[in-house]
Amino acid sequence: MLMTDDSAPRPGALKPAPTVPDSHCHLADEAFAADLEAVVARAIAAGVSAALCILSADEPDELARARTVRGVWPDVHFAAAVHPHRAAAYGAHPAEAAAVARRAITATGARAVGEIGLDYHYDFAPRAVQREVLAAQARLAIDLDRPVVIHMREAVDDTIGILREAGPALRGVMHCFGGTRDDARRALDLGFYLSLSGMLTFPKAGALRDLATFVPADRLLVETDAPFLAPVPHRGHRNEPAWVQQTVQVLAVARGESVADLADRLRRNFAALLGRDA
Repeated sequence: MLMTDDSAPRPGALKPAPTVPDSHCHLADEAFAADLEAVVARAIAAGVSAALCILSADEPDELARARTVRGVWPDVHFAAAVHPHRAAAYGAHPAEAAAVARRAITATGARAVGEIGLDYHYDFAPRAVQREVLAAQARLAIDLDRPVVIHMREAVDDTIGILREAGPALRGVMHCFGGTRDDARRALDLGFYLSLSGMLTFPKAGALRDLATFVPADRLLVETDAPFLAPVPHRGHRNEPAWVQQTVQVLAVARGESVADLADRLRRNFAALLGRDA
């Protein structure tokens, strides 16, 4: 079912849903330090089967909290890398970003390299440095045989170009995808997954819901990006993994699929991204 207006689809009252993974969250963020156990309990009660927790490789406090996250929720997997917002620190030696990411991945047992990418919206780091840091970490992912988690904002051409140049061995997911159908096709042509966030539930996100019908079922993931981007009806509040179910419900309506079938596919896609035992 195509959604062409600006009205969010109405899934009705949320019922107990099949289990789904949250493919991108920041549970080691300080925002969850005070009540992590309660947040995880709500996620498990809501049927969130697993999560990919993103770690900032050059923030020691966040890396230290990863141990607490794993202790509270054994079904969490990690990704670690240098975010494009922090790339400026590596302007003189872009390869050092990959070295920092490698150490963090080794220390935490991370299953993915991320989030990495380009952000030309905020431009917290010079664009040339962002590109060099992204390329260095893409090479690291190939060397470690791990998928990448890509942050791409107002930088489609350069991001796709760097990922293509890295070669066909590179695999991964476009985090919080919100681009055009052409952007989606270019990412899909690289073999990447597209992860949809709570933005899908926003009333004016009709174009994104249309796009969600275009993505092949075996290339879909969902995420919260918690503590950011809380879905309807929680906008304005700190986001948390339990609320990924709102996005799944809206996605199922937009695609004209049952929640059970969609959830089964999302679990399989998440496992395929990270490995068979994810």
